[in-house]
Amino acid sequence: MLIAMTASVVLVVTTILVLYETLRLTSEHLAELPVPPRVRILAVVLMTFVGHTIAVWIYAGAYWLLVLWLGDAAFAGTPVTTFQDCLYFSVVTYTSLGFGDQVPASHTRMIAGVEALNGLLLIGWSASFTYLAMERYWPLHAKNPAPRESTVAAAGEDAEPARSRLFPPTTAP
Repeated sequence: MLIAMTASVVLVVTTILVLYETLRLTSEHLAELPVPPRVRILAVVLMTFVGHTIAVWIYAGAYWLLVLWLGDAAFAGTPVTTFQDCLYFSVVTYTSLGFGDQVPASHTRMIAGVEALNGLLLIGWSASFTYLAMERYWPLHAKNPAPRESTVAAAGEDAEPARSRLFPPTTAP
């Protein structure tokens, strides 16, 4: 059980760092892209997808190591014998879909539960990041976009300084 707890902590920290770096690099380089707002928003969505894909593969690697170490005792139900089986189980668990054809056993149960919670939190984090990007770049779709500062001032909001740190001001191409 101590191994599963330690592995869970390492996996959570690793996947958080992967998604953090993905989102950080995306926000840093988004303003530099000489492309229309539509492509910037698509870049945000695609990069968050890449970050989640890497996280799923990291968990799949951990399951594969457990299958190699524990053998048949790592899973019940449909046999898990290949890395592709571990990848499938990781996707189903990370997204909290949980088909139930492959059931974690032994130490794998703890890691699978943590993966589901971790996936839920990271998906929520990337959804809020995507929302901020859309809030920033969606108004640039208009032919004559109103300056963002006047819109914020008229609404009485004071959140623009925090958003401008995430997504530096840009001009419509």
